[in-house]
Amino acid sequence: MKVIAFAASSSKQSINKQLVTYAAGLVENAEVEVLDLNDYELPLFSVDKEAELGQPALAKAFLEKLASADALVISFAEHNGNYSAAWKNLFDWCSRIEQKIFQKKPVILLSTSPGDRGGASVLEIAVNSVPRFAADVRGSMSLPAFYDNFDQESGQVINPNLDNQLRTLMAELM
Repeated sequence: MKVIAFAASSSKQSINKQLVTYAAGLVENAEVEVLDLNDYELPLFSVDKEAELGQPALAKAFLEKLASADALVISFAEHNGNYSAAWKNLFDWCSRIEQKIFQKKPVILLSTSPGDRGGASVLEIAVNSVPRFAADVRGSMSLPAFYDNFDQESGQVINPNLDNQLRTLMAELM
């Protein structure tokens, strides 16, 4: 099984990337590839830019990565209660090439933040939105208070209850 994982964030120190890397690593007998949205940076989407540029190679490359997977794990950064601009922009470009961007793949949706809600607002948006773009959502989880519940040095969830919840969720991909 091949799992493609990514944080919907462009931060080089993304806590969502740390979470998604750990979570994807919990899938047994899987080849895991963690993507970095910074490798797919594109101009701000508009129909004028689309007319000028056509279908950018980086958007096509991102879609090809998704197509190569048996399953996807995504952790959403929350910016003002919504998607990060980096993710929304890449998503907009990709959806103009292939409206079914998630290609009927099984998907686990995650989020985290330093706050007690753990990015719950953006996760709710994603849970309600991504099925319209051909995601087979198998489950979702928000990890609250990232710095209290995740050890950055060891790269793992340290709250036993939350870790068990995440492990149970990740088993849904198999």
